[in-house]
Amino acid sequence: MTSVPTESETAAEAAAPDDTPTAGRGGRRGWLLAIAALFVGALLGLGVGLLVPRLTTPGDDSVEAGFLRDMAVHHAQAVEMSMIAHEKSDNPEIVYLASDIALTQHGQIGYMQAWLRDWHLSPTSTQEPMAWMPDSAGSVVNGLMPGMATPEQLADLRKATGKDLDVQYLTLMRQHHLGGIHMAQEAQKLSHNSDVKWLAGTMVTSQQGEITVIDNLLKKIQGTE
Repeated sequence: MTSVPTESETAAEAAAPDDTPTAGRGGRRGWLLAIAALFVGALLGLGVGLLVPRLTTPGDDSVEAGFLRDMAVHHAQAVEMSMIAHEKSDNPEIVYLASDIALTQHGQIGYMQAWLRDWHLSPTSTQEPMAWMPDSAGSVVNGLMPGMATPEQLADLRKATGKDLDVQYLTLMRQHHLGGIHMAQEAQKLSHNSDVKWLAGTMVTSQQGEITVIDNLLKKIQGTE
């Protein structure tokens, strides 16, 4: 005997979801939406990754640009003094130290100038020396940055010979390094650029080590060791 569905059973069947084909379509649509969202997110991430370095490139009046420009000038004098000592000294230890300082600082000048070019900035600035460093009043004396030798001191170094040359070179370079370390430590504190912070840290470490060598050489040459 065939049963006739009741009115309530017919209504229940009409209300029940047809989850075979519809669920499949809905599931596929959900996956497609999820994949699309991930794809769009990846594109946005890539775009931000390409854009952020451009937005964060140091500007013309930045700490990074000021430090690199000033330190390149500072280094150039160290190279000049070291070449004088390398050429004129009779002491093999002085010759070796002068060669090491000249090569190291000349190489660092190359890094600094290359970064300025990459940032589309001039290697020179119209700003005053040390303008990038807060509270730098008094750091520049007669246009010279911390530790730099005066024109008169450089002239005396060029004329000096023998032990006098060695002592003058070591004394001037010690003072030069102390000034350079001060500048580099400030750059480490103020800069947000990882390359500049790395280079400044390298300068601090190498020049502190060279000051120890300089002190030992001065003691030996002056007979106080």
